[in-house]
Amino acid sequence: MPGKERPVIVAAPDSFKGSCPADAAARAMIAGARDVWGDAAEYVEIPLADGGEGTLDALLTAWGVGARDARVLDALGRPRTARYGVSTDGATAIIEAAEANGLPWVSDEPLRPLDADTFGVGQLVLDALDYGATEILLSVGGSATSEGGTGILRALGVRFLDAAGVDVQPGAAGLGSITTIDTSGLDPRASAATWKIAVDVGFPLCGPEGAAAVFGPQKGARASDIAVIDAGLARLATVLAERNGLPASAYTERPGFGAAGGIALTAVALLGAETVAGADLVSEAIGLPDLLARATLVLTGEGQLDSQSTNGKVVDLVARTRPTAVPLVVIAGSVALTAAEGRAAGITAAFSIAPGPAALAELVADTEARISETAAHVVALAMPRNPTA
Repeated sequence: MPGKERPVIVAAPDSFKGSCPADAAARAMIAGARDVWGDAAEYVEIPLADGGEGTLDALLTAWGVGARDARVLDALGRPRTARYGVSTDGATAIIEAAEANGLPWVSDEPLRPLDADTFGVGQLVLDALDYGATEILLSVGGSATSEGGTGILRALGVRFLDAAGVDVQPGAAGLGSITTIDTSGLDPRASAATWKIAVDVGFPLCGPEGAAAVFGPQKGARASDIAVIDAGLARLATVLAERNGLPASAYTERPGFGAAGGIALTAVALLGAETVAGADLVSEAIGLPDLLARATLVLTGEGQLDSQSTNGKVVDLVARTRPTAVPLVVIAGSVALTAAEGRAAGITAAFSIAPGPAALAELVADTEARISETAAHVVALAMPRNPTA
């Protein structure tokens, strides 16, 4: 292509949950694009995250910081080793809650949505405070829990009490019994720290689009469990709101509080945390607008493209950030948006990696190859190459 700038093909996907991390998905997309354009194009890989799975790795890479290990409890109270990041000066801790309370760590037995709790996340925070951190950046997606972050606060010394002054049962099961909250034992380092909670969705805490209704089923919650969890979160929000002189709706209806079973609720109400969109946080950290500015074609993707994808997730971030004249194609494990819904969200087109009927196990086992093959088809269609050029 003498006298012309080479086209720039950018791959900026989220992880394909449970089968392909974001960096591998980006490599696979570029491999497919390279099959079409070879050395005649420029390729850019940008693994992304939205406050959920992969956020820690994305920020470790972007900020050039190292990781530390800590022994914590998973969502069902079993010991595991979890990672978190610290800044070069040790002042900022980057904690991905799912390292402790993530769904993958408890998938070896039946899910217990009423019992799962975030105590292990609080243990990660304590380890970071011991290390000297004074700022806690907590990304909260991908959790197995739905208890409003009460486990984190328990690990930090807070007690959640029933009418008899007895500690309530950990997990979502005990939320409905909470009448008072005792913060006299709260670790002073935690209350003095600056907190930012990076949420991966914009859903509210309670109601038909709340934490229990939208995300409860993927955590094993049946209809009866969802009702218990939703009522419990509403009860917790009411107690916290009364404590802070606010109407309960200030918490139950606040966008983002539905992420990860309401983890942001107690952090905001008791620790003065600020909530930020996880996807926007990652975008700022890596300079995404500048990386997309030169793109000729942008590919993004995730495991399932659905209505959640357009509500603060990576696909939504890329759609909002890339130049509007640049085509944006989503490659996903499954596509549950209509073409019209996609266009309304800024998506040019979307394609599934499944070439035909296939069992989930087949797709998971061969995700990278299927992403690459789909990307080759997409690029050949969106950017047909003149063989004589």
